[in-house]
Amino acid sequence: MYLSQEEKGKLFAEFGKNEKDTGSAEGQIALMTKRIAYISDHLKTNRKDYNSERSLVKLVGKRRNLLDYLKNKDILRYREIVKTLGLRK
Repeated sequence: MYLSQEEKGKLFAEFGKNEKDTGSAEGQIALMTKRIAYISDHLKTNRKDYNSERSLVKLVGKRRNLLDYLKNKDILRYREIVKTLGLRK
């Protein structure tokens, strides 16, 4: 797969409480951002891969929902994750 267990552990350790904290909103948003970047890169070379395009749209929607949840729950955590991942200008 595109991301090994060690890389996922590092990602969750950086954005979650620890590497086993896979349920936190920040960790999930970071993982989805990584997957979105991977699929976007794939679509640059494979323009007609409509299944991947559809999965990209669904994934962006899921990330948007998690970001909205985090924004309503704790605005400081939302601002921190957006700034760290560079999602907004």
